[in-house]
Order: sequence, then structure tokens, then C-alpha cells
Amino acid sequence: MAFDIDMIRKVYQHLPEKIKKARALVGKPLTLSEKILYAHLHEDQHLKAFERATDYVNFSPDRVAMQDATAQMALLQFMQAGRPKVAVPSTVHCDHLIIAKEGAEKDLALANQDSKEVFDFLSSVSNKYGIGFWKPGAGIIHQVVLENYAFPGGMMIGTDSHTVNAGGLGMIAIGVGGADACDVMAGLPWELKFPKLIGIKLTGKLNGWTAPKDVILKVSGLLTVKGGTGAIVEYFGEGAVSMSCTGKGTICNMGAEIGATTSTFGYDDSMERYLRATGRSEVADMANEIREHLTGDAEVYADPEKYFDEVYEINLSELEPHVNGPFTPDLATPISKMKEAALANDWPLKVEVGLIGSCTNSSYEDLSRAVSIARQVGEKNLAAKAEFGINPGSEQIRYTVERDGIIDTYKKVGATIYTNACGPCIGMWDRMGAEKKERNTIVHSFNRNFAKRNDGNPNTFAFVASPEIVTALAIAGDLGFNPLTDTLTNQAGAQVKLDPPSGDELPTKGFEVEDPGYQAPAEDGSNITVSVSPESNRLQLLEPFPAWNGKDMTGLRLLIKAKGKCTTDHISMAGPWLKYRGHLDNISNNLLIGALNYFNEQTDLVKNQLTGTYGPVPETQRAYKAAGIGTIVVGDENYGEGSSREHAAMEPRHLGVKAVLVKSFARIHETNLKKQGMLALTFANKDDYDKILEDDVIDIVGLTDFTPVKPLTLVLHHKDGTTEQFPVNHTYNAQQIEWFKAGAALNIIRKNFAEN
Repeated sequence: MAFDIDMIRKVYQHLPEKIKKARALVGKPLTLSEKILYAHLHEDQHLKAFERATDYVNFSPDRVAMQDATAQMALLQFMQAGRPKVAVPSTVHCDHLIIAKEGAEKDLALANQDSKEVFDFLSSVSNKYGIGFWKPGAGIIHQVVLENYAFPGGMMIGTDSHTVNAGGLGMIAIGVGGADACDVMAGLPWELKFPKLIGIKLTGKLNGWTAPKDVILKVSGLLTVKGGTGAIVEYFGEGAVSMSCTGKGTICNMGAEIGATTSTFGYDDSMERYLRATGRSEVADMANEIREHLTGDAEVYADPEKYFDEVYEINLSELEPHVNGPFTPDLATPISKMKEAALANDWPLKVEVGLIGSCTNSSYEDLSRAVSIARQVGEKNLAAKAEFGINPGSEQIRYTVERDGIIDTYKKVGATIYTNACGPCIGMWDRMGAEKKERNTIVHSFNRNFAKRNDGNPNTFAFVASPEIVTALAIAGDLGFNPLTDTLTNQAGAQVKLDPPSGDELPTKGFEVEDPGYQAPAEDGSNITVSVSPESNRLQLLEPFPAWNGKDMTGLRLLIKAKGKCTTDHISMAGPWLKYRGHLDNISNNLLIGALNYFNEQTDLVKNQLTGTYGPVPETQRAYKAAGIGTIVVGDENYGEGSSREHAAMEPRHLGVKAVLVKSFARIHETNLKKQGMLALTFANKDDYDKILEDDVIDIVGLTDFTPVKPLTLVLHHKDGTTEQFPVNHTYNAQQIEWFKAGAALNIIRKNFAEN
């Protein structure tokens, strides 16, 4: 069935005229990204030729998607907004709170027992406010969205950084924090700085062992984890057209790893095939009628340097499979160089576990191509050397691949089939022996591989590859194995070579599912009561954050000066902490426990200036809060990289941190800080980072004249009695300054609805 068909019809009805007006105003041909952005301007937004990376613009997204870990806080905020129903189609997907341990049946039953309170809360809130609810086991949010909700030319936001996956179906889909989702569900405009545009031309055609995943692994190496910040990546060219829709989704999904606002592809035959295969022929028919408007103008792709800020070209016919990692998704190594790199860097060569699936690579094509490798274990008398685990992307995928015998083949090589959920990808993996913290290597087809990300072990070296390469490396048990050239010794002692993968883009018998796991909301939710027990340790109703006191910030203490990479995993860990995502005070006990303290190079150990002793970050911050003393967090480059989790902004706000000062921010995290009424500042001179000392008392001056563009001043009072000061920059516009003054954006929403 096609959801929200009337909404899609309305979007398509107005799209051509809106694009025509924008093209006339801009005075040049338009990229696909520009077409969708201009076609989704909020009705109150003045139409003009927006300046990329400069102008803040208000948009009206078509829909909102939330996963269970982030939906809790997003919906707790929405409950304060005063609306009886969401203003745009919205969904909740229960995929993060399911631990992978023994297999789907037992793991799902345990999750339904342990997280019943949270699932019941999300179900009842969804039912009350008109939100579609996907039950635990229904699938991973981004795969379910691609199968049911994504449509070419649309715009959506989601409370997960990998919302960008929907770009594989021609959308502008952007990861945000829960406060942004709350705004859109409340019918308010959604603000975004007009992005820069990066064009990537794909020529040739994938062949042999190379998969769509290798495109984004290559791009990650080219652009690094922050090379896409503030930009939309638009793929085009004959190579783009030659790939499957789900392959495009994989590429867009992992675009989050280069910091991109989102990634997208123009509408083509592969998208039409996918829409029809997933029961949305009506959407395909409508898209075909305005096909020319659902891709970039021909002049743009003919001369891309004139229309994009940066342009790259990749020949798919020459692209080699890549393996990225460890500890960062942008360390890209061609498979032919992997053994050499592993030996040079002392990476453990023995592969202990291979994992495939997740929101990045769990399509029918992914699993059918990978199983063609697994099938060769039996055909060539081999034995898989590593453990193997699979997370199907949705119940529809799982049911279909089981029907087609794919699951049975995986089981024959010893694979454990986990729940249709995130599992090890998000750290929900109860891996036996991980607590020993032994050095070991795993390979997976996920998107992120930060330290501790998958199993909590800082000594697990995680490498990212395509499902096909992951399967081959798991069979070989050797990180240095190159299936394109190397042979394996089978159980008879003979040397055998794995054949290249093969598989179907879509199931030849069509998709099939008995119960997809969807719960439609009540037509009228006014009589539904949502209750949260005050004694709950999983859920906690929110109290408004206090408004700014109208003064400069003086006498701040340094909570931590973080050194090096500080992702949202470092600021607010996932894994076992996911259970507290609906309880702000409890989850605040993980604040910055993964960040590396510049002054002692240890994690979760900072100096309490009130006592002179060292202790855990959350405990130290609670002591400052109890004493009524504000604090500041200092960080390095690309601070807040990774997940969209707004908890990384709400926790410091809740515990009394006043400002975060860094060399540079990741986009989503900077916005989340602003939404929660925090000061998000950057060094005007990055070398000033070195001036901040452990015992400093710090003032932030200029807030009484807080205006866009104008820098603030940081004053350092050193322990030796000396003082120094320097300017610090910010990117606040007038509206965002009002968020700061009000104490949070939500405080303004609440006030407006109360007055109306």
C-alpha cells in the first residue's frame, strides 16, 4: 500500500510551478537539490536567490520519522507544545532498543519485556497524536522508510543522522534533533542554512566484487569525516543511473559519515522499479508525469563545475572494493592494499566476527549478493573461520529472503539471524567476552566504526565494507584476504577461489510479508491518556529550561577540554545507555564519559576546581550545578560528529553547562545546542585552544549585546593571577538568539501555543 498518497499528490501538483519560479529567480539551470529545496520553502519564507552556506532559510518538510531511542525525547517535547495532532505525516520506529545476543526470537521477546514501558509509551503517544507506529521487530527505521514512505522530490526530516538514506529514492532527507522534529510536527517552519552543493559524477558501471558501498567508502576517503559539512552531495551520471535504488540508498546513508547535510540521486528507472516492487505504483505513475522535475537540469550535469561548489568524478568500472577503518569511517583502503596496511599498522589480521545488515546494507539485493558468497562454503568444501551475524532491515525483507531460501543458506554457514533491528550497529550487542577488552578485529557492512561503537570494547578494531566483502573476509577469517586474487584452502586441502558475487536487484517472486508490524493511529486521540510514572527510571516528563538571566556569563569553570575526536558517542554513549533515552536525568550520568581529557589523556576523569580532586565528568558537573556555578566545555575539530542524538546537547544543558567552545562543529550537534538554549561558540583563532588551562576561571562577555555576526569575547583568569582574552565566533541568527534568551526553542513554542 502507498501511505500518504494525498500528500504526495499535492507535492507533485505544485512542484513544477515552484521550480519554474525558482529557476526564473535564480536565473540559471537548477540542480536536483535546489529544485527540492526551493519547492519546499515555508509559505512565510521570502523567495529569493539564497546564498549558499550563508542564508538561513525556513522550509516545510513533507514528513517526520523518529526511531525509538530519539522519539522518546522528541515526543516528550511535543507533548508540551499543546497541539492535539501532528501537522505533517509522522512515524515512530522501534529498532534501537533490541539487544542482539542469541537470535531474533529470544532477543525480541526479551526486548518486549525489558522495554515494555517505553514501547507502550511510544505506542500510546503515537496513537494519541496521529503518528504511525512500527512495532519492535518491524524493521530498521531507514529501510522501513525507503520501503513505505520515501518518494522522489520529497523533503523529510528524521531524528537519526542516517535519515539521509531516503536520498536513494530521490528525496532531500535530513537528520535532525528532536527539537527540530517537534517544530515540524507542531506545524512550524524548519530552519536550515542553505547548503553548499557537492556534485559527484559517476561514470562506468559496477562489476565483479565492487558494490555501491564501495562508492561511499571511496568518497569518505576523499572528503573525510567533515568534508561534506554544510553541503548536499548530489550524484549523477551514467554510473548513477546504472545502480539499483537500494544501492543508491546505501551511498546516501553513509553520506552522514562525511558530515553531509544529505545526499541524493535524480529519479530514474531503478527508482520506478523499486516503487512498483514495494506496492507504490501510484507514486511511480505520478512521478513519471513530472519526471523532468525530479532530476537536475541537463545543463547542470553537462557542465557541473558551473553549478556545484565542488565536483568529483568516480569511474565505477575501475573502482576497487574498499575496507574502511579502524576507528573512523574515512580511513579508506583498497582491498588490494589491506594486508599491507594491516601489517604496517599492527592491526589484528584474524577476523573474529563478520556482521551484515543494518540500515546501510540490508536490502534484498545486499542479502542475495552476499549469500552467493556464503553458498560457496558448501559448494567448495570450505568452512567459515569467523562468527557471522545478520540483521535484516525489515520484516518484509526477512520474510522474503526466508521464503527464497536465503536465510537457510546463511544458517548453514553458522550465521545467527538477529532481530530486524539495529543491534550491533548501534552498540546493542551483548557480545560474549567483550568485557575482557582484548585486541580483536571485526568486519561489518554498517556505517560507523568509532571506538567502542559496536561492542563497548575500545580494543575492537572494526572495519567497514560491503556485505559481499564482509562475507568473504568472514569465510577466510583473515583481514588481509583479497577475494579478487587470493585462494583459500578447503577441507580437502585444495586451493579454491571464490567466485564474484551475483544476486537480484529485487525479488523475482516479488516482496511478501504476513505482518509488517504497523499500527495505524486512532482517528481521534483526544480521549487517549498518556501517563508517565514519577517513579520510572526509563521515562521522565520534561521541565522547561530556565531563560537567560540577561547578563554576561562570569565565573565559569572548565568542565573538560576534550582532545581529538569527540563524537556524539563520546558525549552521550549509546549501547546500554539507550535504555535511559526517555529519562533526561538518568542518561545525563553518561555525559562526556568517552571524551579524552586534554590534561591527563584519560577518559571520565576531570578536575573538580571546588575540591581539587579528580573524578567522573557527570559527578563533577553535578557538584558544580549544586554549587550554582556554570561551566564550559572546550573541544577540538568537528565536535559532535556522528549521530543526531540531541541528548548530547540536552545533557550538558540539564546539568548546568553554559557554553561549548570548539574549533569546529558538526552541523546537527551545533543546531541541537542552539535549540536547547546553549551557547555554541568557535575559536576565531584555533590556536587559542592552547591557551585554556585546567584551573581557569572563564567569562563570556558581550551577551548583553548579542547580535548576529558580532563575535563575543572570552576572558581567561589563570590560576597565577594573569588574564588574557580573545574573540570567539558564533553562527546565531536573530531567531536563534531568541531561542537562547528564552532558554530553549521549545519555550517559545510553548508560549506561542499558550497565547493562541
